Amino acid sequence: MSGASPARARPSVWRRVLLRLLFTLALPAVLVGAWWVASDGSTDVYWPPLRTILKAFPDVWTAERLRADVRPSLLRLLGGYATATVVGVALGSVIGSYRRVRAVCEPVLEFLRAVPPPVLVPVVMLFAGIGDTMKVVVIASGCVWPVLLNTVEGVRAVDPVVAEAARSYGITGVARLRRVVLPSASPQIFAGLRQALSIGIILMVISEMFAASNGLGFTIVQFQRGFAVADMWTGILVLGLLGFVLSLLFQVVERRMLGWYHGLRASTRRSP
Repeated sequence: MSGASPARARPSVWRRVLLRLLFTLALPAVLVGAWWVASDGSTDVYWPPLRTILKAFPDVWTAERLRADVRPSLLRLLGGYATATVVGVALGSVIGSYRRVRAVCEPVLEFLRAVPPPVLVPVVMLFAGIGDTMKVVVIASGCVWPVLLNTVEGVRAVDPVVAEAARSYGITGVARLRRVVLPSASPQIFAGLRQALSIGIILMVISEMFAASNGLGFTIVQFQRGFAVADMWTGILVLGLLGFVLSLLFQVVERRMLGWYHGLRASTRRSP
């Protein structure tokens, strides 16, 4: 009887995977179909048919262009996102752990968070120039806030019983931060990282529209200025696909890092 249960469980797992894949692809397929039908007879130069855009796609996004434009954009995004992650988690852990530090920093944080990061592009250009450093700083300046604020809230929400137990066992300092605080705050931290990823993609494009010589933002603007409208739309599609792939990769990492958390939530839902 026990040997038959894995055989019965295997189709159930595959069924869940297929259903999840179906739900993931259903809405994009409907939207693409609606776009195809709505634009099929279009003669507007700014709204070309989808078949024209898809036909131009392989001619525009060759391997050479991917290396010249997509790779630099990804490297800038990775640099800014990693910088924001390190700074946001480090400062958030300190601010969330000490009440007096939080009381001093909160007004300044609220003020800085209210400043839209694209507004800082001209200011950052004055100090960092017009190279890759400026673009990384712009991306980091926008991504850091959701990471920082979610880390602060996650550290503040650490279970007092768990914190007291750690103190009783003599777990203090860096060991307490690594074994108690950060694991407890990790679901909130990953929520901030997810928000920061979408902000980072937006700022990556915006930063590349200023004094750049390569990158996705630069290429799309060049297509627009040259009235290559179909090519411009292919760049927008590349951005959408890039965001989709990065979101899937983030989900994989999140599932792996927070396996204990998702397992706990699943067991809680199953319990009567």
